[in-house]
Amino acid sequence: MADRNKHRNSNLQEDRTKRQERAERILDAAAALILRWGYRKTSVDDIARYAGVAKGTIYLHWRTREELFQALVIREYLMMMEELRQHLVNDPENATLHGVIKQLLLIAMTRPLIKAMMLGDTDMLGEFARREYADPTSVTWQRIEMGKTFFELFRSNGLLRTDMSYQEQIYVLSAAFFGCLVSDQLLPDELKLSPEKVAETLAEMIRRTFEPAEAVSPEKLQEMHATFLQIFDRLIDLVKERSQKEMKS
Repeated sequence: MADRNKHRNSNLQEDRTKRQERAERILDAAAALILRWGYRKTSVDDIARYAGVAKGTIYLHWRTREELFQALVIREYLMMMEELRQHLVNDPENATLHGVIKQLLLIAMTRPLIKAMMLGDTDMLGEFARREYADPTSVTWQRIEMGKTFFELFRSNGLLRTDMSYQEQIYVLSAAFFGCLVSDQLLPDELKLSPEKVAETLAEMIRRTFEPAEAVSPEKLQEMHATFLQIFDRLIDLVKERSQKEMKS
């Protein structure tokens, strides 16, 4: 009896693994086609052919085309969060505004789908982009709320100047960040910089403009590092839970 249960559990785990691998392959296909053709022109039939599965197989995972694309956005957001978290783990001194923004910008500049999500790019994402920014339960709004949480932590812990208002800092930082994402479309080739150089330059501007002149103590950095990791862990768990709910059981 015990051997039969063990064998059954092993088969169930193998089935779940195969199902997850198939779902990832479908999402990879959807991402590739959106980047190539855009949301409006990418059909479930196209995704099925690209992923090498039957069209009906996709509906074993998601009820509708929109749910499939929602799952893709959630996956991209989760990958961004995990990459940011690993960046903090690798170096506690990155628990500063300029450190976080530097890595976030580098991720956005090297991941076209994340860049499109951040910019609300309707050419690539169609009406899906507008829905993301209009829906307070979307991962886009979670990203915005997360940014506000971090900003408040920086200010309350002495890692940001307080002689400028919260709104002024958010506005100017947003203008600089999103400006970096679209500058390549406006500048001649001889004035363009590599993503790494752009991220380094923006980080230095943030450090000089928004952060206090006095060096932050190692103890405060360690405290912020631990707090940030806790926040990232909670957010990653929440996004993973939502990802599981979005997929058909």
